Amino acid sequence: MNIRKKIESAEKDTLSDMAQLSSQSRGRLKAEPLCAVRPVFQHDRDRILHSNAFRRLQYKTQVLLLPKGDHYRTRLTHTLEVSQIARTIARALRLNEDLTEAIALGHDLGHTPFGHAGEETLDKLYKDGFRHYQQSLRVVDVLERDGNGLNLTMEVRDGIVKHSKGKGPIITKDPGVTAITLEGRVVRIADIIAYLNHDLDDALRSGVIKERDIPKDCVRALGNRYSKRINTMVTDAILMTAKCHDGNIHVSDQVYESMNRLREFLFKNVYEVDEMKTEFRKCSRILKSLYEYYFQNPDEFEKDSYGFRRRDALERRVCDFIAGMTDRYAFSKYEKIFMPSPWNVY
Repeated sequence: MNIRKKIESAEKDTLSDMAQLSSQSRGRLKAEPLCAVRPVFQHDRDRILHSNAFRRLQYKTQVLLLPKGDHYRTRLTHTLEVSQIARTIARALRLNEDLTEAIALGHDLGHTPFGHAGEETLDKLYKDGFRHYQQSLRVVDVLERDGNGLNLTMEVRDGIVKHSKGKGPIITKDPGVTAITLEGRVVRIADIIAYLNHDLDDALRSGVIKERDIPKDCVRALGNRYSKRINTMVTDAILMTAKCHDGNIHVSDQVYESMNRLREFLFKNVYEVDEMKTEFRKCSRILKSLYEYYFQNPDEFEKDSYGFRRRDALERRVCDFIAGMTDRYAFSKYEKIFMPSPWNVY
C-alpha cells in the first residue's frame, strides 16, 4: 500500500479549490524519488524541522536582546507561533496545512544574530546587500546538509522568500512579492499577526511600555488582551478570505487599519527607542568586527568555519558564517578574538 497516494487522494476530496494539492506541486530543484509515506510538503516540513538552522533559532534574538526572563520570545518561539496561527487559518479555509507549516517553519532560517540589527549590519557590510528572507532561501537551497541544501519544493521556497514585509504593505498584490500559493500568503499575514502581538506582549512584560500606552483605537478594534487580539485578527482573516474566495488573503478595513496602527506604535515605542537602539549598536559593532577580522584573516576563518564551501568567494562565505551565528556564539567569538584572557599564573 502506498500511503502517500492515499493521503494525496484524500486531499483532492477534502481540500478547498483554493488549496495547493501535494500531488500538483511544481517539483524540486533536483528531481528525486517520491516518499512512499509522506506527500512532498510534509517531507519538506520534516526536513526543515530537523535542520541545523532551525535549531539555532532558539538562541537568536526576536526583539529583546538576550532577555534574562524565561518567558520572552526568541526567533524559534516566534517561528512556532507563526506556524500555529498559519495552520489555524489554513485549516479553517481547508488549505494544505503541510505546505503552510513548512513555509512557516522555514521563513526565518536566514535571520542573523541580534535580530534586525544584525540584518542591517550585514546589509551594509556585504557588497551585494543582505536580506534575511533571501538568506533563508539560501539556507535551504545551499547551506544546509554540508552545502547540499534541503532540495525543497518550489511552493515552499517561494513562500519562504516572499513572506517579509518590513514597513511595506501587510497585504499586497505586487506579483514580485506575492506568494504563488494561498498557503504562502497565509504565512505572510500570520507572521505579522504573531509579531504584532508577541512583541507587544514582551514589551509590556519588560516594562518598555505600559498598557495605557497602547493606542485606544487599537484596543477597541482588536481587544484588550493578548489572546483576544490574536483571535480578532485570525478570525477576521478567515471570514473575509472565505467570503471573497478569490485565492487572495483578505481582512476587513477596520482590522487592517488597526494592524497598521499597532505596527507604527511598535516601531516608534519599542523597536526604535533610544535604549533599544543603543544596545543594538553595540551588537552591530560586534558583527562588524568579526566580519572585518575574518575577511582580513582568511586562515583564521578557515579554521573557525572548518573550510565550509571553499568554492564560494571569501566575502560570501564570511557573510554566510556570521549570518548563521546565534547571539551567544557571536558574543563568544568576539570575546575570544578581541578580549584579553587572564594569565593562569599562581
